[in-house]
Amino acid sequence: MIRNLKHLDFKGKRTLVRCDFNVPIKNRKVLDNFKIEQALETIEYLRKEGAKIILMSHLGRPRKKTRQLSLKPVALELEKLLKAKVKFSKKCFGKRVERMTQNLKTGEVMMLENLRFEKGELDNDESFVKKLASLGDVYVNEAFSSCHRSHASVVGLPKLMPHCIGLSFYKEAKYLMKLRQNPEHPLTVIIGGAKVNSKAKVIDNFLEKADHVLLGGKVANTVLTVKGVALGRPFPESKTLKEIKKIKLTDSKMHLPFDVVAVAGEIKRTAGPASVRKEEEIFDIGPETAKAFADIIKESKTIFWSGVLGKVEQEEFSKGTQKVVKAIIRNKDALKVAGGGDTIAFIRKYDLEDKFSYLSMGGTASLEFLANEKMPGIESLR
Repeated sequence: MIRNLKHLDFKGKRTLVRCDFNVPIKNRKVLDNFKIEQALETIEYLRKEGAKIILMSHLGRPRKKTRQLSLKPVALELEKLLKAKVKFSKKCFGKRVERMTQNLKTGEVMMLENLRFEKGELDNDESFVKKLASLGDVYVNEAFSSCHRSHASVVGLPKLMPHCIGLSFYKEAKYLMKLRQNPEHPLTVIIGGAKVNSKAKVIDNFLEKADHVLLGGKVANTVLTVKGVALGRPFPESKTLKEIKKIKLTDSKMHLPFDVVAVAGEIKRTAGPASVRKEEEIFDIGPETAKAFADIIKESKTIFWSGVLGKVEQEEFSKGTQKVVKAIIRNKDALKVAGGGDTIAFIRKYDLEDKFSYLSMGGTASLEFLANEKMPGIESLR
């Protein structure tokens, strides 16, 4: 059994909370605070219960300590949302940090610096886990979206401390469990975006349980290349190729773009994937593909969407994704769940949050959970 907040006593306890504050930051300002907002309910609960709250998170993939990937702007944004002081530690461990945690008063909040500044986080290093554990008395995992990682703050800490999951984690798991165990059919899964290797791993699993799997973005482009349709495209690296070759590439449930927007310099055109030239790049699904995807979505009873279908940071290449989103929100009867950073950012850009049943913070994590993949972060909590 995985315990929730109600199973532990937090009064006067130093409470380590693993959050996912991996948010977009520019010029030391948070551009989208969705993930920070998701942690507020748990933080407020712990404050009312008299906990001393120590927040932890990663940010980006730093190769070294850099000001651009500091969590300080996140701490300042959280202060605004909480309307309360958030103390900030420039380090993740050490005597000074331990003194800061010891000096916290009940209901006070502090935040540690980016965990990934320390190599021990990625390696799940035992000594680093112990250093983190020395800062707290109990542990709360509020980062479902990081549970596919075998990192120190995700899988190491629950082994050393009394632990439970936060309120956002609980809601996320509850919705995704409903999708995984008993979805109403037709079930349509839409997969786009980048991170081809991790997404390729789960496509085959979805072909077993979904009625339709719609592919777009770099994921679709790579599959088309391996199938020999998009000739002249760069072939994927061996690790990704290995995963794609596991997919039943001829499965009729899998729907790939049959027209795309191809771009070379200032020139763009709509073409079939097979006629894309070497000097061109594929930046969006074409209008006929978008219409075919929309027709499938219209008849669906359950929809899960992870990953945009084009280069949406440029408005002219977001048309395919826009058409698919319109089809999703027009389907009033379906259970509609979307997940992943780029996906949620796109939804929030057009103020469509309330048109979805649930927005999941976990992109890859949600996909792996729905595809019945074992997740180290969840196993460590059992």
